[in-house]
Amino acid sequence: MIEIRDKRDCCGCNACVQKCPRQCIEQFEDAEGFVYPRVDKARCIGCGLCEKVCPVIDQNPESKPLQVLAGWNGNEEIRMQSSSGGVFTLLAEQIIGRGGVVFGARFDENWEVVHGYTESMDGLAAFRGSKYVQSRIGEAFRQAGAFLQQGREVLFTGTPCQIAGLHRFLGKEYGNLFTMDIVCHGVPSPGVWKKYVERLVADLPPESRLDGIYFRDKCTGWKEYSFSARLSSPEKTALYTEKFYRNMYMRGFLANLYLRPSCYRCPSKSGKSGADITLADFWGIERIMPRLDDDKGTGLVLVNTAKGKCLYDKLPIISQEVKYEQALKGNHVIETSVPVPPQREIFFDSFGKEDFFRLTDRLTRVALRTRLRRAAGRLIKLLR
Repeated sequence: MIEIRDKRDCCGCNACVQKCPRQCIEQFEDAEGFVYPRVDKARCIGCGLCEKVCPVIDQNPESKPLQVLAGWNGNEEIRMQSSSGGVFTLLAEQIIGRGGVVFGARFDENWEVVHGYTESMDGLAAFRGSKYVQSRIGEAFRQAGAFLQQGREVLFTGTPCQIAGLHRFLGKEYGNLFTMDIVCHGVPSPGVWKKYVERLVADLPPESRLDGIYFRDKCTGWKEYSFSARLSSPEKTALYTEKFYRNMYMRGFLANLYLRPSCYRCPSKSGKSGADITLADFWGIERIMPRLDDDKGTGLVLVNTAKGKCLYDKLPIISQEVKYEQALKGNHVIETSVPVPPQREIFFDSFGKEDFFRLTDRLTRVALRTRLRRAAGRLIKLLR
């Protein structure tokens, strides 16, 4: 029976909730805004399935990728709508084109991040772009299992712990299942995100509404990206934009202030998720392969399995193979969890009591100064 004594031992993948044959595991939200499972012991039959599907209790061995590549989508419009190189869309289009189903993270009507699926090319747009919030998986594992049993191809995308949870939930290999995860920095609190959105909406001009959110807007470049919000009113549509190191939510996220406790010792790093393909931004590409850096986004692709290689090799993609060690230099979170910042406890002690913007600004000023110095250093190098 799942019993969470230490919150670092639950990644929130929801596999246990979906697997329980008696549906006696509910979810509750803690004071930090994260969801955890809670078992109704009176209804539990002691089958142990919830523990068997837990990717924290049963971790896979570490593994290295079969192939490492830098690349991007040749469709410039799709690439600019994507966080890095637009490779996800190429993978997803291949599955949809064969009559398959694609699962991913999207916003719902309240700007919360949830997992859903699409069976159409048009539906892929909602899954493009980073969402720096832990998504609500809901019934996605069950839905994916049903499609697989119907014989349809499924591409399931998510964080490493979600992919590990999906594999545990399914309990066997499916030839028609393809999984893709991301190189994950850590997942921020949905509760903190909700508070930020409330503040964002409260500051809107009269008769305006929030009509779009982009965590990684490339209007200011791929490396110096911006957080943008599209605002609509009866008269016009406007885009509110600020550099990532000035946006309060992004500053708190990049300072690791409100990540899930399990993220500080992630159970799914170093290829333990079992994903066929892993995607990320190829940070450092300007030093390794300058010709593949035009500041519009270069994707890092880790091909982890033979199935993943078969899928990738069919893509109409601009790419070049690189060494794993080269990729790791600018993307150390492939193998390493981020540290717990000393300000995290202070943040949650004051969360909901102090204005979110003032609280985050106070706790991240040092990190902001460091990033501004780095940005100035890059500018000086360009001017030389």
